[in-house]
Formats: sequence, C-alpha cells, structure tokens
Amino acid sequence: MKKSMQELLSKNKEKISKESAEKILKIDEAEIAEILREIGSQEIDYIPSGMIKKGLTTEYIGKEIYSFNEVESTNSVAKFLAKQGSPEGTVIISETQTKGKGRRGKKWESPSGGIWLSIILKPDIDPSKAPLITLATGVAVARTLRGMNIDARIKWPNDILINNKKVCGILTEANAKFNTVEYVIVGVGIDTNLNVDVLTEDVKKRATSLSVEAKIEISESETISNFLNEFEEIYDLFKLEQFDDILYDWRKMSQTIGSYVEIKQPLGKVLKGTAVGINNQGALILELNNGKLKKVISGECTLKEN
Repeated sequence: MKKSMQELLSKNKEKISKESAEKILKIDEAEIAEILREIGSQEIDYIPSGMIKKGLTTEYIGKEIYSFNEVESTNSVAKFLAKQGSPEGTVIISETQTKGKGRRGKKWESPSGGIWLSIILKPDIDPSKAPLITLATGVAVARTLRGMNIDARIKWPNDILINNKKVCGILTEANAKFNTVEYVIVGVGIDTNLNVDVLTEDVKKRATSLSVEAKIEISESETISNFLNEFEEIYDLFKLEQFDDILYDWRKMSQTIGSYVEIKQPLGKVLKGTAVGINNQGALILELNNGKLKKVISGECTLKEN
C-alpha cells in the first residue's frame, strides 16, 4: 500500500513543495499521509470540497474532505489514512479511479462523470455487525436519490437500482483485530452524469445514470452533501444499535424482497428462489423452489423472471 501511495504523490508533484517531492521515495508512512492530506485539501475543479461543505449539516461526517483528480481507488487511500490516524467521518473523493473495485474483487469502472468516494468509520461494534453498515449505506443513498424525485430501489446486498438498472454500488471493507473493529471503509460509487456508452458492453446493458433518469444534469457537490447528511443520520442509528429502524426503511425501498432471485455463492454454488425478507443480521431469507427457507449471508444476487 505504501508503494501505491508513493506513486500517487509522484503524480501530484506539482501540488507539493520541491523538498517534499524530492524525498517521496525515502519518507515514512506518516509523512506520506501528511502530504496526501496536503494535496487532498486543495480544491479540484470537478467536485470542489468547499461547495460540498456548504451543504453539510453534519457534526462529523465530511468535516475532513480530501479530493483528488485520479487515484487507484478511494477505498485504498481511505484505508491508508485510517491507519495513519485520520478521524471518523473523513471523506475521500476522486474524479476518476484507475483500479476501482466492487465486491469479490470485481473491477468497478470509474470514469469521469460519477461520484467516487469513501468514508472512514470507526464504530465500537462487534465485527459480526459490520455487514449491516452496507445495508445502512444503501438506505442513505436511496433516501438521497428519492429526495431528487428518483424512484431508487435497493438490491441486496449492495446495489441501488433505477428501473432495474444499476446506478450505485457500495463496497464496505472492515479491518478487525481480536474481535475489535479498528476501522471500516465505506466506498460508494454513483453514476451521476456518467455517459453510460463509455462503459464496457456487458456493464452498460445493466447500468444507468442519474442524469439519464432525471433528464437533467446533476450537481455532484449537492448530491454528495445530501448523501453525507443522510448517511450521518443513518449511521448514528447504527451506532445506537437501532437496527430495526434501519431495516424497516431498507425493506420499504427494497427491489429484492418479493422477487425471484439467483444467488451465486463461493465455490460455484447457486441458489434460486423467492426472496421473502432479511433478518436483523442483514442475511437474505430465501424461499427455495422446494419450499424450504434458506438464510443467505453473502453472495452475488441477480433478479430473475420466475
């Protein structure tokens, strides 16, 4: 990780002092983090952090925002800064990602025209509850988009759909030691004004953007502010373990519950059936074709015609 952060600094030499630029390969991780914060604090044209902060009503989410023109992935930068002491609520944003990733290591295409951000969280929770943060984030995104008069729906476990097409993906990565969560990184990718035609053939068949659905250009800064406001409200409920309130909203906005689905699991196992609900741990409850109920903790979910 240190090497990729050094490469990021090298690409931004013009934004740092000559002295810092000359010693990039020699400095330790703490110094790298300090220079990253220096670079990230400078405004970028694509999404000015100052505009985002003007729309925030949060107490701690987004109080520190670091913006970049290009990174390998915002989650990677967030993990590095989390290890170097950046506080809970720190947000990393980039105009593009060269190695954005989705669940199970899949590539996440991240060209200009979208919102690619990560949030550093440090919840005092049992690691078993970390997956619920993904569901809570889905609720925050869906609420944000519905506030724009867009009928966003949540697909278990980590996608947001509009008219059955994906507009947002969520990637949550937790770092735990000895049953203690050190930090959680929540990565969110939203196709705002993205030209879907630039995506690969396989992806663009299943994707859409907010501008296509709303038929207007979307303000990324305003959308981020609104999302961070919603996120803090939901995350505060999560920290208070008010999971019933979060899951009530999740179920209400779900595209999965009531649908016939196919779940691909590790080692090639495939489950098919009707999604009848989720439990308080965030597991999907599936009624299999033989009528039996199955609790599904993880997997790649596809909505199917029965």
